[in-house]
Amino acid sequence: MDWQEKWLQAAVISQISRPTLLLDEATVRRNLLRMKTRADQAGVHLRPHFKTHQSHEVGRWFREVGVERITVSSVAMAEYFAADGWKDIVIAFPLNVFEIPAINRLAEHVRLGILVQDLVVATTLSQALSHPVNLWLKIDPGSGRVGVEAHRFDLLDELVPALQNLPHLNWQGFLAHAGHAYRARGREQIMQVHGDYLEKLFPLNARYGGLISVGDTPTCSVAGDFGPADEIRPGNFVYYDLMQVQIGACGREDIGVVMACPVVGVNADRQEVVVHGGAVHFAKDNLNEGGITHFGKAIGRAGSRGARTLDGLLLKSLSQEHGMVSAPSDVLSQIQPGDWLLFHPVHSCLTADIMGRVLTLEGKAIEMMPRP
Repeated sequence: MDWQEKWLQAAVISQISRPTLLLDEATVRRNLLRMKTRADQAGVHLRPHFKTHQSHEVGRWFREVGVERITVSSVAMAEYFAADGWKDIVIAFPLNVFEIPAINRLAEHVRLGILVQDLVVATTLSQALSHPVNLWLKIDPGSGRVGVEAHRFDLLDELVPALQNLPHLNWQGFLAHAGHAYRARGREQIMQVHGDYLEKLFPLNARYGGLISVGDTPTCSVAGDFGPADEIRPGNFVYYDLMQVQIGACGREDIGVVMACPVVGVNADRQEVVVHGGAVHFAKDNLNEGGITHFGKAIGRAGSRGARTLDGLLLKSLSQEHGMVSAPSDVLSQIQPGDWLLFHPVHSCLTADIMGRVLTLEGKAIEMMPRP
């Protein structure tokens, strides 16, 4: 059975009635084991980002292969995973000073890493803490989002010594995310980004000491050498998605989730299929392929009329609950209301976050972090 048939013939489809995010446990476990092996072979620690799956159960699959340290994107997420026994957690988002009381509570029980990008915030944190935390300085290696630019030694020469001497803060080093790797297309461009940003991080290690933490799914999926880094923090790799396929980080067979959507209408005149699956299920991330913008790509049709692989079906527009799927006439004739169309999402992190739970192909519900 190939990867498409596995999804289309899953018994769980007969158990659902509304848009549902499905998960193939075997693929997800293969993805995480492959990344752990890659990290081990490169001599770096794997500190996976858990913002993609946001699940105690999926997190435990990482424990089974020896992962002991994790990354999260919020204090609430740190609290959620600390409650499941994780003891070494980095919050890879610039500190929000209004959450210092919650950080204090966490730091009493967890080896907690906090991210800052300036001395003012770090000093505020230091003065308010009653339990020590580990301090990371956010470095911008070229993505242009947040952090101190890696070449700004005029700033770093003053900032780093000051951070290293603040009470209650255990200086760790530098944390970077090559977000610009998401603009790469193909292995060669991914490796170009990888090499460029590692070159920017080497002087930091030599000049100031400390650890270096890097991480993004494209470079971590392709590279085998992480230079001065001590740990890597990829996250999306656990599920992957169409964006990672377009970048060149994985193949479609590596995507571990699909969105199953009921067909609710067929419009032959416009060559469109209407599915129950809109922005509240997929989010609004999109890709452009061959001049066509889309929000997901179908694997095929499933349901009581049997499974059928269908190529060329793109989710071309979304409203809140509706999804409009373009379909050539020969494919349109094979679809009718009461069928299911299964789509790979453009961005699995946001799709999973919106859905709040997944079902395995065997019909087991995997709950995610409750919304605040």
